[in-house]
Amino acid sequence: MYELENISWSWLFLLIILISILFIFDRAWKIKTQKLFFSKSNLERLSPNISNLKPIIKIFFMIVGISMFIIAMINPKIGTKIETFQRLGVDIVFAVDVSKSMLAEDIAPSRIEKSKQLVGQVINNLGGDRIGIVAYAGKAFPQLPLTTDYSSAKMFLQNMNTDMLSSQGTAIDEAIRLSSTYFDQDQSTERLLFIVSDGEDHNDLSYEMADLAAKNNITIYSIGVGTEKGSPIPIKKNGIVMSYKKDINGEVVITKLNKNYLENISLVHKWRSEEQAILVGAKTIREDDPRLTTRDWEGKNCDIYILSENGFKKDYKIFNQESKVTTLNNEKIDFEKDIVKQMCDK
Repeated sequence: MYELENISWSWLFLLIILISILFIFDRAWKIKTQKLFFSKSNLERLSPNISNLKPIIKIFFMIVGISMFIIAMINPKIGTKIETFQRLGVDIVFAVDVSKSMLAEDIAPSRIEKSKQLVGQVINNLGGDRIGIVAYAGKAFPQLPLTTDYSSAKMFLQNMNTDMLSSQGTAIDEAIRLSSTYFDQDQSTERLLFIVSDGEDHNDLSYEMADLAAKNNITIYSIGVGTEKGSPIPIKKNGIVMSYKKDINGEVVITKLNKNYLENISLVHKWRSEEQAILVGAKTIREDDPRLTTRDWEGKNCDIYILSENGFKKDYKIFNQESKVTTLNNEKIDFEKDIVKQMCDK
């Protein structure tokens, strides 16, 4: 494919023709005038170093320079074809912990700096995928919406620090909730959420939010930063350690990597593969339309019991899979007889 983007500038080539004509007339006039006043031998004695070639070389390079300028203005393009296509990449959100515990230096240079290095390495290996960044401590804060501008992403990433948020803690549930809003529910792209944290100061709502994210087809991966042995949290001034963070009793706080908690956040699908049955309400089916499968984990999908006074149409996702689905009337059900006994018999 060949294209001239600004062909309207091509009239400037007339300028080259005009310059060439003027040069020819100028040379002819000079030669004619010299012959009127001087003979060839006298002219050579008066100007022994005169060159007839230099003016020609000078005008040649001038014409070449002007031609290159005109071609640049026209902007010819060749070798590509512009097409509109549907993006099939992955949407990735990085939720980075910026609580004070991330200042610990049990991993060099510190947990927060190591986190930024790890996320930066992942970004460097991406191509065509959209990425977003969320910062969180006691609350979650949107740092960068989904974008393919990796340079901007790395700039925002490097500017993250533990002074960004005043509320302290590790509210992973808030990070998951905010990160879930980044993804476009109308697109069928794969959705990944990377939680980068030491896992401290968590709350039990994180498990509920992880399960809700799974229902929205968001796969969660946790990256633990720190060591299980732990480390004190340094308080620095001008890069020099002045003291270490202490609790209300005056004891130095030792912050440790909560590995089990971070693993559990990522294992919602695995839990389903280990359970015999799931009990789910009718409202959850109608509003969220979940699959409640093991998905990324090997193992049989457990049985699903739906509590509902009325039946369900079979077009919900929960019915279109290998799981055994049973609808129970929640007004007449005897839990001990109808559910618990069935699972025990298995």
